[in-house]
Amino acid sequence: MTSTAAPQTLDQWLEHLERVHPKTIDLGLERTLQVKQALGLTPSFFIITVGGTNGKGSACAMLEAVLHHAGHKVGCYTSPHLLRYNERVRIACLEAGDEALCRAFAAVEAARGSTPLTYFEFGTLAALWLFVEAGVDVAVLEVGLGGRLDAVNAFDADCAMVMSVDLDHMEYLGDTREAIGFEKAGIFRADRPAVCADRNPPQTLLRYAAQTGARLLQINKDFGYAADKTQWQYWGPRGKRTGLPYPALRGTCQLMNASACLAALDALRERVPVTMGDVRAGLLQAEIPGRFQVLPGRPVVILDVAHNPHAARMLAENLSAMGCSGRTLAVFSMLKDKDIPGVAGVVSEHIDHWLIAGIEDARGADLASLQRQLETGGITAPITACANIAAAYARACDMATENDRILIFGSFYTVAAAMRVHEARKALQAAVKNT
Repeated sequence: MTSTAAPQTLDQWLEHLERVHPKTIDLGLERTLQVKQALGLTPSFFIITVGGTNGKGSACAMLEAVLHHAGHKVGCYTSPHLLRYNERVRIACLEAGDEALCRAFAAVEAARGSTPLTYFEFGTLAALWLFVEAGVDVAVLEVGLGGRLDAVNAFDADCAMVMSVDLDHMEYLGDTREAIGFEKAGIFRADRPAVCADRNPPQTLLRYAAQTGARLLQINKDFGYAADKTQWQYWGPRGKRTGLPYPALRGTCQLMNASACLAALDALRERVPVTMGDVRAGLLQAEIPGRFQVLPGRPVVILDVAHNPHAARMLAENLSAMGCSGRTLAVFSMLKDKDIPGVAGVVSEHIDHWLIAGIEDARGADLASLQRQLETGGITAPITACANIAAAYARACDMATENDRILIFGSFYTVAAAMRVHEARKALQAAVKNT
């Protein structure tokens, strides 16, 4: 393809998106709003916007599954993707095809003129264009970064959710929970429900909700949950819901996420009705790769994209609750702009051996830096340096016995690379078995 030729394939379009704006991240709504107007994007469907430091992906997956089971045509926009860009845009629980995405990108390209959209801004507008074209009933939109200045916030939420507030992306959002809380709260709208699942919300978030006139629903105050070993119950403004099944999504934080989703659905029930049968089915059907995902077989392989200390604490709780009679071997790598010692330190007591590798991306930490930060950060378990993530995963598989478990974590890049190796190994084993 020449520099003047129009992109034809999805890969060509994605390469084009990376070149349109000189920066990967450039927060602000002006560009998105300008192109939104040029596209004539005026969604008539209900919008649920999901923000927060962690828990966004899980909440989107549960909402999508429940609403789909209730018969609503759902558009779901999430990021980042693990293996395919198509994962980011789903309509009626199906990934958007290459041809549809190319049409949407072409529409955005024609409308933007000389406006330099970032990769995420371009993708957000394309996703909403597809949702309008498909005539969805509800759109579930995951905030990319922050909230107030994120491209998703160019579209007014009928219900906004903040799942958690913690330290991450501090170079863009501020270096305190109060500063970050203000940015997260920017998705709230006047006289519309705003659900907060953080048990200790920053004062800035509470003030923003009050000043905006949003109808704030706080966990443990306006809604919450209680659980025993086999089931759980939700309580909220519309009363109690008992006998609920544990979500298919694994992890100790999922009941908190699920209860926030039920609070949002309760708030929208007059306009987007769901039954408790839909809730039960949706909780059991929701799935999201890479969030404490346990692969079948032995040794146990766990995939978790945890890349900040808050997510690492959730991962540590999940590892402790899961238990293991053998060793835990960690395949680990992170981006260089993340808190590497902070993440590793939180999980370190559960890990017997680290297998590390650099990430082959401009933002990735190189192997030497990764090893140095682990050692200076107080990691005492053995550390094995590997050429790349695929090699680290292969080494872990060779080392592990059936009683051990392999934990792959630290970044979307880390999990995606290991998933590709895992799928290739499965395909090879199947081929050998069939010969």
